[in-house]
Amino acid sequence: MKLYAQSDIGLRRESNQDFCMTGYFSDGAAWAIVCDGMGGANGGSTASRVATETIAETLTGGYREDMTRQELCDLMKLATDYANNAVYEMATHVPGLEGMGTTVVCVIAKDDRLHVVHAGDSRAYLCTEDSIRQITTDHSIVQELVTAGQITREQARIHPNRNLITRALGTEPKLCTDYNTVEFKDGAKVIVCTDGMSNYITDDSLLDFIRQNDCEQLTDKLIEKAKELGGSDNITVAIISS
Repeated sequence: MKLYAQSDIGLRRESNQDFCMTGYFSDGAAWAIVCDGMGGANGGSTASRVATETIAETLTGGYREDMTRQELCDLMKLATDYANNAVYEMATHVPGLEGMGTTVVCVIAKDDRLHVVHAGDSRAYLCTEDSIRQITTDHSIVQELVTAGQITREQARIHPNRNLITRALGTEPKLCTDYNTVEFKDGAKVIVCTDGMSNYITDDSLLDFIRQNDCEQLTDKLIEKAKELGGSDNITVAIISS
């Protein structure tokens, strides 16, 4: 497994409210966490940082090499629950941090499986040389409209309510995350990103970037393209390559 990650403030924001961490477990399994904070400059950056650091600490402290799929799922959900509690307590009791929260995508690549837990509209894509598939479903108003058949995916990309999410870490006492696991064979990649990238780069364009760039260049190229197309938000990209 190889890891790559980069975060950029973009062109129009005064601070970077995204936060990202990656790492390896003792057996070579890899993990990545991407969060996109909300709640003002201070609140958003605090929420994303606290959530990411809490999840990372829980994962690294609780991981065992012989864990089953269910045990990995339970650990990832426990980690996001702990993070939700930490962010919610701060938002409730610390002046100036009221209402803060964050999206989250947490992935673990172990053996030939990829495990994903998420809440919000940050995304994970499973990529090969021939195909790309979004393996998270946005928790957002526009995704609900797409699912209901009221708008197309293309219309969702420019919808005025595209930034309104229906689920986030730290905004409620309890967090409901989605868990998914897929095959992760040799040569596959998972790309985890905030909407600062996915709002600008289509699936077809993303596949073209993967074909044209190695992983060391890919994070830079994706961020450069998102900025070229507008760069109105913070942009974060993390990649695990098998």
